[in-house]
Amino acid sequence: MASGVEELLDMLFEMIDEAKNAPFSNDKCIVERDRALDLIDDIRSQFPMELGEARKMMANRAELVASAKREAESIRKAAEDKARQLLAEDVITLQAKQRANEMMQTAEERSRELKRSANEYCEDALRRTEEAVAEAYDEIKKSRARFRAAAGVSAAPAAGANGGSRPIYDAAADED
Repeated sequence: MASGVEELLDMLFEMIDEAKNAPFSNDKCIVERDRALDLIDDIRSQFPMELGEARKMMANRAELVASAKREAESIRKAAEDKARQLLAEDVITLQAKQRANEMMQTAEERSRELKRSANEYCEDALRRTEEAVAEAYDEIKKSRARFRAAAGVSAAPAAGANGGSRPIYDAAADED
């Protein structure tokens, strides 16, 4: 079995490209319907895997955000603990408050930066996945159009004109 949508599309293209010409026609060909439909089904089945990859990226983003929150909370707690220790000493009370505020600001800035980085990473990964899926989808539409153009241009030949062989595949009739 093929490993990806592009490989499956290549196989479908090759099958159509290498198909025998229909009798009395250079722009029409005979294609094995079941084989072509199987390839299209395989292509459709690949999309959930690619969407699964996008879901994994979203889960990774959620993990990054959760990790950033945990880190920020840890830093916040450390800052509070340090502030409590410093407050216990009368001489350095003011310094303790200033240091705690600095640590809180640093933690919040770090948290915002981690969240922003995670969002940018996920947005980029999802954009690239969306582009890949869109390209694959466009390629399927193009292949389908080429297939229709190659297989469904004329009506079935007159009875007996094809010498008793299988009828020419009519993609337009399949859509209904």
